[in-house]
Amino acid sequence: MPKRIYSSLNFENHPGIYSFASIAGKKEGEGPMKNYFDRIEPDPSFGEENWEKAESRLQSDTFQLALQKARLKPFDIDCMVAGDLINQCTGSSFAVRETKIPFLGVYGACSTMAESLLLAGILVDGGYSFRTAAVTSSHFSTAERQFRFPLSYGGQRTPTSQWTCTASGAVIVSSDPANSENSGNPGLYLAGGCIGKINDLGVTDSTNMGAAMAPAAADTIQRYLGDTKTCPEDYDAIVTGDLGKIGSELFIDLLLKQNLDLTKVHQDCGCLMFDDQQQDTHAGGSGCGCSASILCGYFLPKLQDHTFKKILFAATGALLSAMSPQQGESIPGICHLVEIRSE
Repeated sequence: MPKRIYSSLNFENHPGIYSFASIAGKKEGEGPMKNYFDRIEPDPSFGEENWEKAESRLQSDTFQLALQKARLKPFDIDCMVAGDLINQCTGSSFAVRETKIPFLGVYGACSTMAESLLLAGILVDGGYSFRTAAVTSSHFSTAERQFRFPLSYGGQRTPTSQWTCTASGAVIVSSDPANSENSGNPGLYLAGGCIGKINDLGVTDSTNMGAAMAPAAADTIQRYLGDTKTCPEDYDAIVTGDLGKIGSELFIDLLLKQNLDLTKVHQDCGCLMFDDQQQDTHAGGSGCGCSASILCGYFLPKLQDHTFKKILFAATGALLSAMSPQQGESIPGICHLVEIRSE
C-alpha cells in the first residue's frame, strides 16, 4: 500500500537549502528591509516593454542569481516549482521557458513560496529529484492591472488594503549535504511542513485580505504545533506572510483563544517590508514576492549565521480571482508551512 501523506510532514532525509536569492523593487528597497536584499532594481519595468514581461524578467533574474551563488547551471536543476499572481501563472512560465527545466506551475496567491518550498522538499526528500528550485514573484503594476484598477485611474485605497510588492525570491533545495563545500549557503535544511487547508469565514472585502487569511494561518500553525508536539517557544521565529497589520492582530487573537501565545515569536513579512509611517502602504505589504524576498533576504541569512536555529515559515494566500468578488463570492484563505533549521 502506498504511504499515506498527512497534512503535517516530517522530512526524514533533511533536504538541504543549497542556495537562495532575493531581488526587490525601488519602493521595497526604500523600506526597513533595504539592506537585506541581494539586489534592488530601480527600474520598475526591468528594461521590458510591459509590466507582465517585467515580472517575468524579475523572476528569471532572481533564479539566475540563485544559480550563480551556488555555481550551478540550469541543467543542474531537475525541476522548478514556481508561481505568481498573473492569470495562468504566465509570469513564471514565461520566465522559465528558455531554461528547458521540467516545470510545475503552482498557484497559492501570497502563500506560493511556502507551497513551492513544500513541494520541493517532498520531491527531494522522497528521492524523486536531486535539486529542485522554488521560485515566486509579484509586481505591483501587474497585480493592480489584474485585480484592482488601471494605475492611471488613481483609485483611493482603503485603510485595510495592502501594497503588492515588486519582489522575488528563489531557493534551490537539494539532496546534497547541507554543509557541502560547493554550496553557496551551507547549513540549512527543511525539517518538515504542513499542507494548508482552505478556511473561509465569509469575508467578502477584497481590500481586506488580511482578515480573510488570518484564520488559515491560525489553523495551519495550530495543526503543525499539535502534530509535532511543540510550542511557540521552541522556535526562534514563527513567520507569516502576508497578513499585514490587521491580519496579524486577528491571527494573534485567534490563537490566544486556543491558549497559544505567539506574541513573542511572531513576525509578519507584510509588516516588515514597509515603513507604514513614511511609505503610506496602509496595512502593509502583500504579494507572492513579499514573503519570498524577505525569507531569502532576511530570515535564511539569520539561520545561516545562527542568529536563529529554527523557524516556521507560514505564507498565507487569499484565493480570489479578479471575477469572484464581483460574483458575490467570499474569499477562501490558505496557509502552507515549512519548518527550516540551521545545521
